[in-house]
Amino acid sequence: MKKKEKEEFRDDGRSIADMNFDGAPWQTKGSKNIEPSSDPGLQLTKKETFQLMKTALFAGLIIGLIFVGAFLIFILFSTKIWLR
Repeated sequence: MKKKEKEEFRDDGRSIADMNFDGAPWQTKGSKNIEPSSDPGLQLTKKETFQLMKTALFAGLIIGLIFVGAFLIFILFSTKIWLR
């Protein structure tokens, strides 16, 4: 039997899959290029910043209390009804 000769790899330059995505450092033309705006952003006073932080803290506490309450209800259900 004759051994098969190893074929040499040749790159034909075709693209199998486009690997460009927003934010990639190698992003090429033809993709969506978003230029940064000259808007300095939202400027808040100290009072507005404090109010925003307080509101976010209360929202997080409410969500946490909902999870703790659901866990307690599950424990009560497990001990009083399910595991009888």
